[in-house]
Amino acid sequence: MYLEQPPKLVPSRVFSAMPDEFRRREVRSAWADANKGGAPVDCFIEGPAFDRDVNLYIVDIPFGRIFRISPDGTWSLVAEYDGWPNGLKIAGDGHILVADYMNGLMEVDPQSGAVRPLLRHRNSESFKGCNDLHIASNGDIYFTDQGQTGLHDPTGRLYCLRPDGRLDCLIASGPSPNGLVLDREEAVLFVAMTRDNSIWRVPLTKDGGVAKVGRFSSFFGTSGPDGLTFDPKRHHLFVAHASLGHVFVMQANGECVARIKSCAGPTCTNVALNLAADMLVVTESSTGSVLIADIGTI
Repeated sequence: MYLEQPPKLVPSRVFSAMPDEFRRREVRSAWADANKGGAPVDCFIEGPAFDRDVNLYIVDIPFGRIFRISPDGTWSLVAEYDGWPNGLKIAGDGHILVADYMNGLMEVDPQSGAVRPLLRHRNSESFKGCNDLHIASNGDIYFTDQGQTGLHDPTGRLYCLRPDGRLDCLIASGPSPNGLVLDREEAVLFVAMTRDNSIWRVPLTKDGGVAKVGRFSSFFGTSGPDGLTFDPKRHHLFVAHASLGHVFVMQANGECVARIKSCAGPTCTNVALNLAADMLVVTESSTGSVLIADIGTI
């Protein structure tokens, strides 16, 4: 994963953790039955994204909740509905877009908490289970349809929803497509293929398709890479790994130049950047903690 110098070790610290008042202790959920062997989980946070006022929004998958965390670390419940929200991004108009495993793409009003469907199916066929999304500068919405795919069933999909409503399937052979992000020029899409334990590099063509898709980097562990974000100032790709307790920082050639170590638990599920503060936010889902790390020296 590196050529000359080993990756720089960057520490993390806890910014905030889900308050006890919001934890659903000893509550059985269908999500935990399917994904945690039936063991109860009091929360499983994911999908961090900042709004213009530097409030941080996150999801709680098993209980269908969306939270807002203020800059001082105070939590408030924005919405609770019948779904499994996973990836979350904030659109230019301030509305929240959510990739929901049960329901497809959803839209949330952060003021009222109203939740409505944006895209439930493709040609009347249900999605396998949407996982994450990324919004391009022109309004294109890229999202992954992961379901229970993996190396045994590499049929996960990568879609692009255009502003005019056209839906294109760009990849239909992914072994568990998960987090995704465009590079600075928006010419390449990076996609985490969790059960392949790798990041795929997906060049975008001028006609809206893809070509010469390749494996950008490989990892190890019982799970794999999950959420991604891209630092346009340094051309760094940040990769949250869901079983190794690290966020790996990759440069343009795929070399790992730094690793951000979780100070809480091993389940680093997603990441978001506050570039103004040179800070990375990490959701650590096994403890329900939001971690932060300084990235200015990487």
